[in-house]
Amino acid sequence: MVVGPNLVSLLLLLLSFRLSSSLERSSTTASSTTYINQRHRLVSSSSLDESSSHQRVAESNATESTTTPLPPNIMEKEQICIIGSGNWGSAIATVVGRNAHRLPFCHDEVRMWVFEEEVQITTTTTNQNHQQQPQTAKLSNVINEQHENIKYLPGIKLPKNVRAIPNLQEAVRDATVLIFVLPHQFLPKLLPTIRAHVNPNQCHGVSLIKGLDFDAQTKLPVLISKSIEKVMGNQFRCGVLMGANVADEVARQRTCESTLACDFGSDRENERIRQIFDEDDFRVSRISDVAGAEACGALKNIIALGAGFVDGLSLGGNTKAALLRVGLLEMTKFCTLFFEGVEKGTFMESCGVADLITTCYGGRNRKCANEFAKRRGGELAYLDSESCIKLWSAIESELLNGQKLQGTLAVQEVYNLLEARNLLQDFPLMTAIYEISFKGKPVNTITDGIRTHIESAAIPLSKL
Repeated sequence: MVVGPNLVSLLLLLLSFRLSSSLERSSTTASSTTYINQRHRLVSSSSLDESSSHQRVAESNATESTTTPLPPNIMEKEQICIIGSGNWGSAIATVVGRNAHRLPFCHDEVRMWVFEEEVQITTTTTNQNHQQQPQTAKLSNVINEQHENIKYLPGIKLPKNVRAIPNLQEAVRDATVLIFVLPHQFLPKLLPTIRAHVNPNQCHGVSLIKGLDFDAQTKLPVLISKSIEKVMGNQFRCGVLMGANVADEVARQRTCESTLACDFGSDRENERIRQIFDEDDFRVSRISDVAGAEACGALKNIIALGAGFVDGLSLGGNTKAALLRVGLLEMTKFCTLFFEGVEKGTFMESCGVADLITTCYGGRNRKCANEFAKRRGGELAYLDSESCIKLWSAIESELLNGQKLQGTLAVQEVYNLLEARNLLQDFPLMTAIYEISFKGKPVNTITDGIRTHIESAAIPLSKL
């Protein structure tokens, strides 16, 4: 057989390609950029058929992505609905909107249910004195026209594929992924409507709500994800997304982490849901401990009130660090005492210690508790309970622009539970936070909750 020069060249090219690929795979120091460029030059210089070239380009592109999208035809496309449009709801809409647009297994449109309200907008209309005239518009219209939630997340543009819908039935109709992100006290009125307009057997839920329900009879804590599942039906499964996620920072794409706790029946389905939230600046890991992740999301708001008291009295970083350490121990103890299957590793995830830290330094509960402490000052006299409630209400109204405090609700419910079970002495920090908040104890007694905990806090986590 006579071998022509063209065939020799082709064989040499193929041999060099294999050798180059082997060397690249064996090198642990070669950067992904160099790898991609080498593959590109080989493809460009070869005379191989067009289909082979396309295949190499696809392989090269796949190395650039940290998250490889699942094939588009595994199942029907996901229709995503975000239930809630406050600060956190609008922030997560920026992430989900971008991901839905790029993921092949998602419909491009992301629906966001909006509790309709009138908001003031700036206009060019002027009066005879050439002063701007205030005008109002419906929040849903403003979001859809300006692609910005000017009340709850001003200055941040939402993806154009996020559509605000004030009608709950229209928003959730035929949705396959429901993202719950609103104060949990509103859920009981909404869930029956949601249940009537989706197919629970073909739909999953993810709760971003940081709170707990409590059984009216037993007073025991109930996970909000379980309350959602109960109303939606036995086939409906609800996971949670919890983590160190200050909404404004997430919306501005500052690098952070979050934890998806779920079990939707298969690794493939779990991964689909994870990819809906995961992107370069919002890294999402998955665990199966829903109870631990969700309970941490509620309890850290209580500890954040204590952090605000420390800040308001200018007690310093050492005191605050001690409060965070003791707070984490009490959170761990509460979770393992009242919920089954809680894993110790959960407290080292973003939903655990990281969320506790960021909430105690930058969250709304810390912010309002800081103001509460400043207004009460160093007074040693007790404040009556009614005055405490009025003070919290005034601070919430003045500082939160329509948002709601979760820590004050959680601490009341947790205190009632611990008191009924004769367990207050086992949770001295949470007890101190409640007594300052609603029994009017002097704010400087916050340190009693730390000092009293010295012996019990020394117990290893494995013993709790």
